Amino acid sequence: MTFNWNYMFSLLGDAEFWRATWTVIKLSFLTWVISIGSGFFVALAKQSRRPLLSVPARAYIWLFRSVPLLVLLIFTYNIPQAFPASTVVLGDPFWAGLLAMVLCETAYVAEIHRGGLLSIHKGQTEAARALGLEFFGIQWRVIIPQALRVALPSLANEYISIVKLSSLVSVISLTEILMVGQRLYSENFLVMETMAAVAFYYVLIVTVFDFLLKRLERYLDVNQRKISRVPDAQVLALATQQAVAVQRPGSLPGQGPALQASRLHKAYNNVEVLGAVDLSIQPGEVVSVIGPSGSGKTTLIRLLNGLEQIDNGEIRINGQPFIHLERKGAQKPLYVEHAEHRLNIGMVFQSFNLFPHLTVLDNLLMAPKYHGLGKLDELKQQAYALLQKVGMLDHAWKYPHQLSGGQQQRVAIARALMMRPQIMLFDEPTSALDPEKVNEVLQVIETLAQDGITMVIVTHEMNFAFKVSDRIVFMEKGRVVCDDKPQLLRNGQNPRVESFLKDVSLA
Repeated sequence: MTFNWNYMFSLLGDAEFWRATWTVIKLSFLTWVISIGSGFFVALAKQSRRPLLSVPARAYIWLFRSVPLLVLLIFTYNIPQAFPASTVVLGDPFWAGLLAMVLCETAYVAEIHRGGLLSIHKGQTEAARALGLEFFGIQWRVIIPQALRVALPSLANEYISIVKLSSLVSVISLTEILMVGQRLYSENFLVMETMAAVAFYYVLIVTVFDFLLKRLERYLDVNQRKISRVPDAQVLALATQQAVAVQRPGSLPGQGPALQASRLHKAYNNVEVLGAVDLSIQPGEVVSVIGPSGSGKTTLIRLLNGLEQIDNGEIRINGQPFIHLERKGAQKPLYVEHAEHRLNIGMVFQSFNLFPHLTVLDNLLMAPKYHGLGKLDELKQQAYALLQKVGMLDHAWKYPHQLSGGQQQRVAIARALMMRPQIMLFDEPTSALDPEKVNEVLQVIETLAQDGITMVIVTHEMNFAFKVSDRIVFMEKGRVVCDDKPQLLRNGQNPRVESFLKDVSLA
């Protein structure tokens, strides 16, 4: 038996095959796009701590990964027998096939998304929360763009699987590529030639979309982008002339504490990390928190910003409740946070936590645009001025991965200042830096101290702490051992502090 090449090549121009190819393209692309959207919701629900969300999501994934697509197609197409009203939609094989494939693929895509979501460091969520973004704002603007870029290779591979699975839809009489081929070889018995043509159409679809998806993958990969733009004369002039208010209006000196924490307590797995800590910060005051590793310094500053939930105590901003526990009888105390005060507190993390999918300028603009703090042109002027203030204006259009550690931390400081917070919190801002990069960050913080910005700084840089601070808080084993002015601590009036500083040469 000879292979009929002429017949096979004639099928490559067959109108019915091309109509079927267009059907496959529509079916597979719609399935893929809808599954990507619905898969995100299922993945987020599965990761939720609320059983009302996580249990149904887990059950959905388990069920639709277990049921064969062929069974699901037949079941969906026959639903109108039980519910005649659904005939309007499911009576059409295309829509019945689309629904069945979306139900099936959403379960698989949800797991792909979950892998992408799990790959995003929790510091990204914490940085967004510190900037006042709500849950859906965090997901849409920070987490999903990064997770999608991570998951895109797997999603592209899943699209190829969807294209091939679309051949099963012929079981419900949808005229797609395989069904056309089956009808032809049942008439002329040229099976090999017809199946070769069928393979050609599938290979064509996969090749074209694989090319397009790889282009999309390269476009989304910020690591391959080269930024050559530099500030022009107009931007430099605006940055120089703009006088940015870097603090949100709040209480004035003499009118009470800007930040007051009372009886703060925190334990992990019944191990006390912080016990009955009191702290009061006056407007314009710079307070450094020092102490040995494991003394509870970072836990304290995370509690002050609401990144960790207190087990007891309360936190006030300008005399107004910010975080407290609400007790009702014998029930477990309810954690209450007044989110409107969150924008009064700016946070700078030891690991920078810049958003890697955004440029330096967009890192600064994202939260102010989200909160509607001004017109875009005005916000850009403020961003230019702050970048100039921290010496990073020349890098405004770069991505975080193109910056050194010290440069990233200076951008993180500018990003926090864009919200004009009343209080700035610094969690060991130089601990992740090389020694030669430490000074450039400390100089920026020192400049902010001279500008009268209220700051709480957790640091191991003793000389810096004694130089810029109005007060120094020494912590050990989760408690405040000493809270005094630097001059008094230098005199060795507290034996424990003196022991801690014995190997430090204070300038």
